[in-house]
Amino acid sequence: MENQSEDVPLGQVKIGVTYNLKHAEISKGTAPDEQAEYDSMETVLAIESAIRKSGHRTVLLEADETLPQKLMQEKPDLIFNIAEGRGGRAREAQVPALLNLLTIPFTGSDETTLCLSLDKALTKRVLSTYHIPTPRYRLFSPGEPIRTAGLKYPVIVKPNAEGSSKGIADICIAETSAQLKELVRKNFELYGGDVLAEEFISGREFTVGLLGNGASLRVFPPMEVVYHKSPIAGYNVYNYTVKQEYQSYVTYRCPAELPEAMEQELIRLSKKIFLALNCRDFARVDFRADATGRLYFIEINPLPGLAPHYSDYPMLAEFCGVPHDELVNAVLHAGAARAGIHL
Repeated sequence: MENQSEDVPLGQVKIGVTYNLKHAEISKGTAPDEQAEYDSMETVLAIESAIRKSGHRTVLLEADETLPQKLMQEKPDLIFNIAEGRGGRAREAQVPALLNLLTIPFTGSDETTLCLSLDKALTKRVLSTYHIPTPRYRLFSPGEPIRTAGLKYPVIVKPNAEGSSKGIADICIAETSAQLKELVRKNFELYGGDVLAEEFISGREFTVGLLGNGASLRVFPPMEVVYHKSPIAGYNVYNYTVKQEYQSYVTYRCPAELPEAMEQELIRLSKKIFLALNCRDFARVDFRADATGRLYFIEINPLPGLAPHYSDYPMLAEFCGVPHDELVNAVLHAGAARAGIHL
């Protein structure tokens, strides 16, 4: 069913919003953060409301098994995509690949970029050719020996192809080879896929938002995650617990209080990473600094969450004077401009 506002003039462009929704039930035997990447209906409606306020027709399209039929029936002119996909290492690519198959333009990065960026180790490998500094790491695959030599402890352990801090539990730091093996095995049991262990960078933590394309690409000032306490004794980790109860653990400082040279390096690296991975329209890049101030790339999210007043990307944009409705429409216009659609 098409969702339209009665009191907003309807434009000629029909915008579909594709998404995956959190559901009340959690599959038996799965991890407690199984649905962490999915959106609430409140977030979906906030995005739709922002688009409708600009006078466009909208249709909500949950990315389930009926999505191909819904797309062919509704025939949207442009998709605002926030769908995370329905499982597997390539899940974030599922909806963009379908949209490209049906020649429907959409906001955000394409399936190739989303596939690459969700695989943390592969992203690091690609970016190393661009001389982007990243912590040393090792990738472990189910069924293979867990060889731990060569890493300097402590190390942080997490699933290699998950987002929204999935799998980064309150016990995720290994200080010995035995602890590392135990954490890797536990990740195998809960998430089934490859596991990444990387040397832990204990200093300050930053995230940088980007918006737009080409000459109009905007890099927001870095936002710092400032810890008051941590659920992990002795280590500040922006994990699932912290994100769920962020008001108890952290505050956000944007712009971060940084030396000019360090701020410019964060901006330079973020832009370089965005362009190297062929990101489009919007993305968020995470960094940590060591005790000397040297910056390390941690990961990139080319499909960042857009929950108002909660997700990091709209939060840092709002700190910089861009409210949620304006941010949503800026992403929409960036995608439309690439597709040659006049809004």
